[in-house]
Amino acid sequence: MSTPTEVAPDPVRKRSLYRGDPGMWSWVLHRITGVTIFFFLFVHVLDTAVIRIDPNKYSEVIETYKTPIIGLMEIALVACVLYHAFNGVRIILIDFWSKGPKYQRQMLWAIVTVFVIVFGAAAIRLLQILITHSF
Repeated sequence: MSTPTEVAPDPVRKRSLYRGDPGMWSWVLHRITGVTIFFFLFVHVLDTAVIRIDPNKYSEVIETYKTPIIGLMEIALVACVLYHAFNGVRIILIDFWSKGPKYQRQMLWAIVTVFVIVFGAAAIRLLQILITHSF
């Protein structure tokens, strides 16, 4: 006589999307701004190297940068640099200050506040310059 065998229950499927706290989004934004800054520096080195090949071509390249679209991209670059710098200081404090992990959330909101204030002032000035030179 055969006995019924038990079937293992289906494994509980966990969600693959990590829905983390603001610290996770800070980490993601830190990586995105770092890659953005890297690509800007790469392009900057390339366009500056053109001057050694042909100074006239270099002047043409620089003229293409004097457009409103590039001006807006420069403002975005300033945002990337400011956020990356402020968050970098926060990361250093978390790593090297004994109470850093305890206060990491408060430091995150502090750097967001400082970022908004500093970038707000910088964006206003950069937009003034952009509007003055574009029209």
